[in-house]
Amino acid sequence: MSPAARPPLYLLDASLYVFRAWHSMPDESHDADGWPTNAVHGFARFLLDVLEDERPRHVVVAFDEAHDNCFRTALFPAYKANRPPAPDTLKRQFAYCRTLCMVLGLPVLTHPRYEADDLIGTALAQGRAVGHRGVIVSADKDLSQLLGPGDEQWDFARGLRWGPDGVHARHGVYPEQVPDFLALCGDASDNIPGVPGVGARTAAALLAHFGSLDALLGRVDEVPFLRLRGATGIAARLREHREQALLYRRLATVACDAPLAGTKAPFARGQADAGALPELCRALGFGPMTRRRLHEASGLPFAAAGTEVVA
Repeated sequence: MSPAARPPLYLLDASLYVFRAWHSMPDESHDADGWPTNAVHGFARFLLDVLEDERPRHVVVAFDEAHDNCFRTALFPAYKANRPPAPDTLKRQFAYCRTLCMVLGLPVLTHPRYEADDLIGTALAQGRAVGHRGVIVSADKDLSQLLGPGDEQWDFARGLRWGPDGVHARHGVYPEQVPDFLALCGDASDNIPGVPGVGARTAAALLAHFGSLDALLGRVDEVPFLRLRGATGIAARLREHREQALLYRRLATVACDAPLAGTKAPFARGQADAGALPELCRALGFGPMTRRRLHEASGLPFAAAGTEVVA
């Protein structure tokens, strides 16, 4: 079977879409205790669109729980230190989003030391081992390094999908070169500095010539002879920041051996909890349209207020 013909395993980068909903949805909805639920409402709409359009049979939803305890922070304390801590009102909504996924029968992945990217990478590796291809639902460029034959990355908000060749078209490097690329030019969103004076275009050009960070550092004496502006200075900075670049690559590399507790490949979608879903909808203040969509997407009967359930 060709890689593209393998059954898809959908891997959802949930935290990205919770944050997007938090920033984009008006703070007009609240739970029974008066706490805002705007991020939950936005995330539910995203989740429903994926479930209705794709009807996935195999799926995981990965959430970030690794913040101060992330193994990358132990290696580099400044990792993601540029991000303010999530307020309690958002933390509470993350918990609701995880609960919603579990009630819908969707396998949820979290870990206190590994990030959502690592959980996605591990699930994809395990899914491939049992004959699946990956569909990574995220706009995060870090995850592009995971793409192999038959895999796709899906920027849901923009409606864009690309495979391994699309990574090169977007960034000028191949999937396996993404950690080296980020080590060189840095990643501002994760507070990875990169090598001073090396931008994205220069990093891509260096990797196009040398193939990898290891080869570049091993042949750094050749850099001054390349047709790059400031090549002599680039070579000097590569020598000076050699160890930092190797560290930055470790930070940018998605782990594919994270512990996945409570679930395993092929990550089949489970049965929704018919008793818990209506109660959760009431607690979150979901309107009748969202309630209907949640029930129908889960294969559960739905009845609006004042009507009988039709099985």
